[in-house]
Amino acid sequence: MASGISLFLIAVGAILYYAVSETVDGLALDAVGVILMIVGAGGLVISLVVLATARSRAGATTVVRETAPVPGGTTVVQEGGR
Repeated sequence: MASGISLFLIAVGAILYYAVSETVDGLALDAVGVILMIVGAGGLVISLVVLATARSRAGATTVVRETAPVPGGTTVVQEGGR
């Protein structure tokens, strides 16, 4: 969801910077467009980094078959410190 919001901010910023030629007293739409594009790009980078680190932290699940069975199923040992 964060990446979608970031892409939306980049798109709105690009529209304000490149496509809008109107002027508003006391407000530079070009500057607002650049700011939105920078904030959107930063949010996109942060959300991709968080997504990549969350996937690498998941850890592998190993089913141990050499041990005595536990009543009701197999023994599952999760590696990765969780």
